[in-house]
Amino acid sequence: MSNHKRVAVIVSSDSGFRGEREDLSGPEIRRIMEANGYTIVSATILPDERELLAQAMADIADQGLADLILTSGGTGFSPRDCMPEATNDVIQRAVPGIPEAMRAYSMQVTKRAMLTRAAAGIRNRTLIINLPGSPKAVRECLEYIVEPLGHGLEILAGESSNCART
Repeated sequence: MSNHKRVAVIVSSDSGFRGEREDLSGPEIRRIMEANGYTIVSATILPDERELLAQAMADIADQGLADLILTSGGTGFSPRDCMPEATNDVIQRAVPGIPEAMRAYSMQVTKRAMLTRAAAGIRNRTLIINLPGSPKAVRECLEYIVEPLGHGLEILAGESSNCART
């Protein structure tokens, strides 16, 4: 993978946004991605507001600020959880295999993984992936997808032409 891929992190958390709870998922995303040669270009905590989250993702993708947007939180059953909806509002092409893979892997750890509503998709040349809200689940999911993710980002950037392994 060509390194220097840019990552924007968006955490969806009402309590984190208000400063009532320390966000541990964002720093976990940063740690894993930097260890894999990625550059974190921004990290934001926003409230669970669909329009706000959608606008933040759209702005990053439309301005070409990041190759990858990783979100954390807002994927559960709580009435305030709206990250998948916000993501689906802004993507142009869905990438269902990534959340399917994360769920399949996580269900080997806990059956509750089936309760995540995480989505993923592409807007322009930016890939957006919803991750769970807990640092442990972020670690499990991100470490599972990070290797094939690099190849997908190369294809999206036009740096690699196909998925055939040589």
